Order: sequence, then C-alpha cells, then structure tokens
Amino acid sequence: MADTSLPKTLRIGVDVGGTNTDGVILDPSQSNDPKTRGIIAWHKAATTPNPSDGISKAITTMFSSANILPEQVATVTIGTTHFVNAIVERDESRLSKVAVIRLSGPFSKHAPPCVDWPDDLRDIILGYYALVKGGLEVDGELISDIDEEEIRAQCQEIKKRGISSIVVNSIFSPIDTVERQEERAAEIICREIPGCDIVCSKEVANLGFLERENAALLNASILSFARKTIRSFQNPVRQLGIKCPVLITQNDGTVLSSEMASRFPIKTFSSGPTNSMRGAAFLVQGVRRANSDGHEEAMMVVDIGGTTTDVGLLLPNGFPRQQAAYSDFSGVRMNFSCPDIKSIGLGGGSIVRKDETLSIGPDSVGYGLTTESIVFGGNTLTTTDCAVAANPGLGIGTPELVQGALTQDEASAYQTLVKQKLEKIIDTMKSSPEDIPVVLVGGGAIIAPGQLRGASRVLKPEWSQVANAIGAAIARISVVVDTIRSTETKTAKQLLEEISEEAKAKAIAAGATAESIQVVEVEELPLQYVANKTRFVVRAAGDFDLSQTNSIAGPGSERASQLQEAEPEQSHPKLTLPNRQIKKQAGRETHQVDISTYRPDVRNRVWYVNETDLAWISTGCYILGTGGGGSPYPHMILLRQLLRAGATVRVVSPEDVEDNAAVGCGGGAGSPTVSIEKLQGDEMMEAQNELYKICEDKATHMIALEIGGGNGLQGLTLGASSNMDLPCVDGDWMGRAYPTKWQTTPVVFNERQPIWSPICIADGNGNVVVMPKASSDRQVERIMRAALSQMGSQVAAAEPPVTGAEMKRWVVENTISQAWRIGRAVARARQENRIETMAESITEEFGGSTSGKVLFKGKIVGVQRTLRMGHVYGECIIEGADNSGLDGVNDGKRGQQFSGRIKIPFKNENIAAIKIHDGQEEGALEKQEDVLAIVPDLICVIDAQNGEAIGTPEYRYGLLVMVIALAASDKWTGSKRGIELGGPKAFGFDHLAYKPVGTFVKPVSVIGEFDVSG
Repeated sequence: MADTSLPKTLRIGVDVGGTNTDGVILDPSQSNDPKTRGIIAWHKAATTPNPSDGISKAITTMFSSANILPEQVATVTIGTTHFVNAIVERDESRLSKVAVIRLSGPFSKHAPPCVDWPDDLRDIILGYYALVKGGLEVDGELISDIDEEEIRAQCQEIKKRGISSIVVNSIFSPIDTVERQEERAAEIICREIPGCDIVCSKEVANLGFLERENAALLNASILSFARKTIRSFQNPVRQLGIKCPVLITQNDGTVLSSEMASRFPIKTFSSGPTNSMRGAAFLVQGVRRANSDGHEEAMMVVDIGGTTTDVGLLLPNGFPRQQAAYSDFSGVRMNFSCPDIKSIGLGGGSIVRKDETLSIGPDSVGYGLTTESIVFGGNTLTTTDCAVAANPGLGIGTPELVQGALTQDEASAYQTLVKQKLEKIIDTMKSSPEDIPVVLVGGGAIIAPGQLRGASRVLKPEWSQVANAIGAAIARISVVVDTIRSTETKTAKQLLEEISEEAKAKAIAAGATAESIQVVEVEELPLQYVANKTRFVVRAAGDFDLSQTNSIAGPGSERASQLQEAEPEQSHPKLTLPNRQIKKQAGRETHQVDISTYRPDVRNRVWYVNETDLAWISTGCYILGTGGGGSPYPHMILLRQLLRAGATVRVVSPEDVEDNAAVGCGGGAGSPTVSIEKLQGDEMMEAQNELYKICEDKATHMIALEIGGGNGLQGLTLGASSNMDLPCVDGDWMGRAYPTKWQTTPVVFNERQPIWSPICIADGNGNVVVMPKASSDRQVERIMRAALSQMGSQVAAAEPPVTGAEMKRWVVENTISQAWRIGRAVARARQENRIETMAESITEEFGGSTSGKVLFKGKIVGVQRTLRMGHVYGECIIEGADNSGLDGVNDGKRGQQFSGRIKIPFKNENIAAIKIHDGQEEGALEKQEDVLAIVPDLICVIDAQNGEAIGTPEYRYGLLVMVIALAASDKWTGSKRGIELGGPKAFGFDHLAYKPVGTFVKPVSVIGEFDVSG
C-alpha cells in the first residue's frame, strides 16, 4: 500500500524535444541551496519514436537514482515541440480540416480565411468558410446580432463536408463581455453538430481579426493530434503510479493543465526557448543583482545547440521579452504572444572552413556530430573540434585526433570570430548599452569564451545541459487581460487597478497562490479618433499552488480520464527536425524574383501593377507614413485578392493626364486599432457611388489622398478594373502621411476654398453622410471627425474630383514610383543579407545623401502616449547602438556615430527627431541646434531586423530601430503657407523653426524608366 503520509513536494520537469528528452526532479524547498538548487536527479537521452517510452524511461531512471517514490511528486510538467512540428512538416496525418464561421456582417468579405497563408498549408487545413451576421464596433455597439437560422444552415453544409473542427471568429470578440456572440454561436453549433471541436477565437488570441483567426485555425487543426499526444504524456505518469497533475508549458514560461493544453495546443508552440531561458535564470538564482528599483536585473540567455545559437532577454519580472505585435509560424501571421528570440548559425556542429579566410557556418553537421566531426573520427572540421583542440580536458571524443587541426594563427582567428559572433547577437538583443549578465546553456556552450564584450559576467552554470527541463519544472501560472475600456467616467489609473485585480483573480483560478501573484506587465494604449477609449494589456503571474494540485486536471481526474479513453495510435510524430531547424524552415513561402533583373510591366506609358509591385509599394507606403497612416497590410491583402481574381490595376504619369480630366480621390479615416479588427467591406465604393450622385463631374482618374500608410493603396484599389476601372495617377496630395485633411497640398496652394467639399463618408454598415458644402477645409475635418465617432471610428471617404490641370499644379509627383523603389530597396537588402545598410539604401532611393540621411540607429528605451482631441500624442526615446548585421564582423568603427539619445515626438505621425543631452530636465523645451529633423520633412522609424516600417502604435521598449530623415516635397517647403500647414507650428512646436535636412529630388518615374514603347 502506498505511503500517503509522504509530503507531495517534488516537481518533475520533462522536455520532449526533437533530438533529446531531458528530465529533472526538483525540490522547491531546496531551490535556494547554492550547491544543488534543489535538483535531486536529472536525465538526458535521445527522444524515442513513442514519447511515452522516453518520458517513462526518464522518470524511472531519476526515481531509481535518487530513491524517489511516486507519492512524493506534486506535479509533472512537460515541454514539447511536437505540435509546432506538425504544422512545419505539413503532416496531413496530424492536421484536421477546419471550417470557419465569421460573425462579421458586411465586413471582411475581401479577405477570406487563410488569405495570406502558404498555398500548401491552406489546402491542407481550410475546408470551408462562411460569413454571417454578427460583430461589434469598438465601443461595444452591435454591427449586427447573430442569426441562429443562418448559423444552423451553415452547420448543415459543414456536416455534409464531414468537417468536425470549427472556428468561430467575431469582430472585436476579445472585448465582447456582454453580447457573447462567439459563445452563443458555439452553443448553436454544438447542438447541430454533436461531438465537434469548436474554437472561439477570443480564447486563443487578442485584437487583430485576421491574425487571431489564423491562430484559432492552426489550433483547431491540431486538436485531435494534441489529445493523442497529451495522452501519450499522461500514460507513463499514470502507469508509474504518480497521482498528480500533468501540466504542459506554454509560450510565456507558464503552465497549462493537460485539459487546457489539449484545448489550446497552439499556446505551447514557442515553449522550448522559453523553458531554456527560465531554466537558465533559475540556475543562476542568487547571482542576479538588484537594479535601481529593487528588481532583479535583466539577463541574456544564450542557448548554443548543434546548429544555431538562440538568444533571448529575460526581463527583471522573470519572464522573457515578448515579440512585437505580430509573429510568424510556418508562414502564418499571428498576433500570438511568443518570446523574442534571435538566432544565428553558430553551434557545436557548425562547420569550420579554412579557405582564404577562416569562416564558421552557418551550415552544420547537426545530428552527425558524433560521426562526422574529427574528434569523433570523422573528416569534417567543426567548432567542437576547435574547442577540444584548445582545451583537451573537455572530455569530448578523442582529443588526439584534433591535435594540429588549426595553426596558431587559425586558432586565434577562430576564437576571435566566435567571440565576435556572440558579442554581436548579444548586443542586438540588449535594451540598453550597459553590460548585462550572460548565461550560457545548451550542449554547444563549450565553444563559447569565458569573457564577452557587453557582458558584465559570463556564467556557465552546472546542469545547463538540461535547462529546458528545469524551466518546465519551475514554470509559473500567468494570465493576460487585453481589453478596451471607457475612460469617460473613470480615470486610466482606476481602470488599471480594476483590470489588475481581474488578472490576479484569473491567475488564482488558474492555480496560483494568492500571496505570490504580481502584476508583471502593464501597457496602456489610447485609441486614435475614438473618444474616451483606451486599450489596456495587463499580465499577472504567480507561483504554482502545490496545495491545490488535486483540483487541477491530472491523470486521476474525470476530465483527464476523458482524454485517456483510447490509447494513442501507434503512428507517432516524425522526429526529424530539432527545434532550431524548425525555426529556419518556418518562414513565409514567397515567390522569389531576381530583383537585379526584374522589370515592371509598363506599356505605352501605362504601368500594369502585379503582385511583386504591390508588395514593394506596400512596404514603401508604410515607411513613407512616418509612423502614421496605419499598416497597409490588410489593404495590400485586399488588392492582391483583386489581382488574383483577374483585375487590372493601372498607373499613369501625372504629366500624361489631360488638363480637362477629372481626378477623383478616396481613402479611409479612423483609428488603426479599428482597422485591424473591422476589415474593409464595400464602404470605399459605397462612398464613391454616393458622392457621384451629387457630383456633376465623374472621375476619369483616381489618386491617393496620402501615399503614407494604408491610404497609399486606396487609389489603386478604387481604380482597379473590378471597381471603378480607372487609371491611378502616380502621385498623391501629401507625399507622406499627415493626421488631417487640411494638411494636403491642394489646401497649401489655396486656389479655391474649400477643396474637400462636397464629401461623402460611409461606414460599410448602411450609414452614409454626405456634406454638399462646407465653409472651410478645417470645418470639413471637424465635422467628419464628429461623425466618425458615431460610425464605428472608421469610415471610407470620397473626395470631389479636381481637374487634370489642377492636379498637375498641386500633386506630389511619382510617389507610387517612390514607394515602389523604397520597397524594392528593402527587398533587395533582405535578399542580399544587407540589413545593416538598409537605411542607407532607402535614402539612396530617395535621391541620395543630398535629399536624405540616416539620423540614428539604436533601441527604443521609452514610450509615452496621451490622447488629446482624438489624436494620440506621444514621445519615443531611442538610445544609440550598433544595429549592423548579426553575423557581421564589427570593424570597430560602426556604431560610434550613433551615441547618446534622441527623442521623437509624434501626433499619430512623427513630428521631429531631437537630440537629448545628459542631465536635460524632463519636459524642457527643445533647442533649435538639437533638432536633427522636423516636419514637413519625413522622419521614418524602421525595424533594424527586417526593414519594415514601425508605426507609432507599435513603438515599444527594446525594439531595435533605424531612423531616417527624407526631404519633403517642394510643394510643402516652397511656400510660407506650406511650412505653416505642415511644419512645426502646426503641431505646437512654435519655438522651433523648420530647417530642411536636404534638397528635395523629384522621384524617378517607374513609367519613364521602364516603358517598353520608349
């Protein structure tokens, strides 16, 4: 009979990887012991084809070595990469067909589910979709209520197709606490299709309609496989007589019950790197020092495997720094929380070549290390060989085999190169220039030197080879509340207190001890153009409550037994890819063009835009948005769909437009937060159609209101042959993005007042406002903004046409060409691995050093935002750093140019870049001599890792960025009125004068360069 008097205090952690299964047994009461860290047993062995066998062997071996009884175990926590492997490997035996029911009313029809997925993965997973009534506005008002009969009819179609996995996705469902539309739809589906798997999108991810749906789809597709896999994890625990919960680690370093993991396996996708980071932090517990606010200092974890080195920053709150708004899994874009990990091709199996100069990797012998490397009798020189040659006492292989493998000069060059590679990736991941502790873990850590520039100290703790399993064993409980609340009757501080308490309560319900719970992350994001609405993101975390282990689903519980009704099938996951290789193969599948020889289709002075052109234009538009304008991504997807459906999109040069032509205009207005949820329906065309009911002159051409941001694509979309079938003029009314309609070049010229009347706006849900006349363009703006707040905070606007002659006087010429060239420069830099010089490439496309400059390179170390009169004002602080290529060799000169700090004030768009001096008082007025650039010139912040623009809503602590300044069009700078409307005074910087960063150079026309007709 089991001894039930034994205290249940021990925690088992197991990491089931593609290569090895690691295990530890940890006694939390002894975790502060500097000699043992509470680790009383550990195990490392090759992963078995049947995960049950490997887990059972690991636990049995540890029980035997430490004389542990099953009755002493409080929890078993398992980390795994099995679920993400199923997606990466496109394994149809592990992926189910999924149906999607969207509660979206008239919206999102032009961006169907899986619209931006790789073709092969979409074909495997998406089985059916339907758009039905439903969805909310940002303020909680109904777009429309759900229709039960409509949903029941769709269920009959889903049943006919034999699909049993269903995703329900509703507009603004993450903030739907009253209507419960997704939940109500799920109840209807359950009645109509008994036994089906239903995933409500709001339970999987947060705001971002397409990205949340993508996550829910992947999650639904692997549910059946996840249940079988989790049974295979539970079975050995049950068979060994361990009566405790089997928990699964998730992406943020916390745990899920087996039941929750079987419902949301997607939450485990990035748990491997997170476990490694958390385990490393645990192993150096007591070594981390307190920072100025009393919290433990941040630390860098460097996990060196066989093929790559993965580096992540562990924040003072004990959790890994998370990625920015969007992540990518196997070519699928999601807004799912996952750790910010950077990888380089350096590992214990990296191949070392002795050509003209010594080089390392990025290729590796990988699994073949013990047969192919010289120290094990092979013929390939690897980093492990070099490490053993330098230190024969490592106890690896046969050291005599590598004697003389490197000359003294080669050995010195090797050590220097390894050191530089590690120092570069560490510096890239740092969030401040101060030295930071670096912890080395992983089997390849033997190749790392004991000292690294940028590291306050380098730590190689004992048991680092099983850091993943340790991270699993110590995983905590956490929850995130991401919501939008009204600040009309309560202050932001009061709301934060309420939301924090809500997050704490959810953490307790999830199994955390009340006394250990802390709020570890808080983010406050006022919404542009939305009255009294702010988005709050709060994370609470706490230690696992061991006294409540019996209340969480485990092998002996009724819920867990439901998972165990059948034994797992005998076909088990293919264990062909280690986690590091998965990351390399999980990129977006795109058609590669030879950028150096690519020519756009220009015939007889008409440019026919294709998908390659569109992708480049979209990239360029966001950069030209100077932080504003909203992401062009959803608009690019819509226009790409039109192209794939056979639409023709034409661009013509301004100089080719007849003087008596009528050049129409249209675009979106509203909050970027709304645009990521309420995807465009037919409101753009509806606004145009309603406008021309009162406009005598019908448009013969279209033009973009602003080239910056999402509106940069609207002229192309409206002019597509499947819409208005009109050519789009290669130009716009701003040459960038501005926050108001009166900040446009026709208003600058002031040849007639007002320009933007009559005007029509439509919300896509049946509401249209027409303003036949107005007293001024400023009044047009004020009235439109007032209506906007009652129309869902997002509308389409149609502006009256101007004559071709007027257009040619007022237009900022060739800006579609300019966006195309900027996007091409970014694509070429990526293709040629020249990310570190991308900023210079962009300025070169803008006219060279005389018309633009790279202002700064560094890391965002501070962001503040406030909401005033519907606009988000704020300030971004950037600290200088060397952001050059991760694998490049630092020549000692780069990075010296960018020192100190700059600040970028913004009002939706960036206003200026200003040097900050040490000791400068907060809130002090800027001095003219410290201004690096200011409006109307363009100040653009670009992601240093990929060259994509970063919008002001996306600014966050720790992002690596490049800041460039580009000369504004002479349509703005050529007159006093232009500088008044678009310059410093228009944004409240009356004490500063405009000083140009360079001389504007007219963009080179794509039509003029590539026209085949000559």
